[in-house]
Amino acid sequence: MSKTIALIVAAGRGHRLGGALPKQYLPLAGITVLRRTVQLFQAHPGIQQVRVVIHPDDALLYAEALNGIDLPAPIHGGATRQDSVRLGLEALAADAPDSVLIQDAARPFADAALIDRVLDALADHPGAIPAIAVADTLKRAIDGRIETTVPRTGLYRAQTPQGFRFADILAAHRACAGQELTDDASVLEAAGQTVVLVEGAEANVKITTAEDMMRAETL
Repeated sequence: MSKTIALIVAAGRGHRLGGALPKQYLPLAGITVLRRTVQLFQAHPGIQQVRVVIHPDDALLYAEALNGIDLPAPIHGGATRQDSVRLGLEALAADAPDSVLIQDAARPFADAALIDRVLDALADHPGAIPAIAVADTLKRAIDGRIETTVPRTGLYRAQTPQGFRFADILAAHRACAGQELTDDASVLEAAGQTVVLVEGAEANVKITTAEDMMRAETL
């Protein structure tokens, strides 16, 4: 039987949200964002284990947020998200899974059907991510002045969880260490591998700003 691990990336500091706590440790309707994210992957039958990557200074916050949840010890992340993911993957390598889903801690609303779509795509492809086609008109501007309208055909908003065959994404992260890539799909693409899109979900929002947190309270 194949083994899939969900790797929750919770090492960020959340500066854009403001406040004293990183966003993943803030309460959302009485439950921390991180706890919600962990629980949705723990509840999925296709996920055999959940691991969390945290900032080294957040051990107490992590323990409080996940009190009563039985998980392996958290993994300490690095200076950037890309570093944190690579360190998380390295920590899994000794008992490597067949595949891994890499999830932003600040996306607590991914549902089981979305996770299913990513897992199903991994049966035939080395990487798969949920995405939503861009609906708004896009403008490219310089100094506040529109330079051109960007055709939106073929443009998508990438989400997480992003799923990969473990050996492929670990090798890609090792090869791309030190580069500045914006997501894990970009890392696999840089290694010459194919990543496919599956249907995302509008509710699968990432909490980045105070306004995002306010909207999340209504979901």
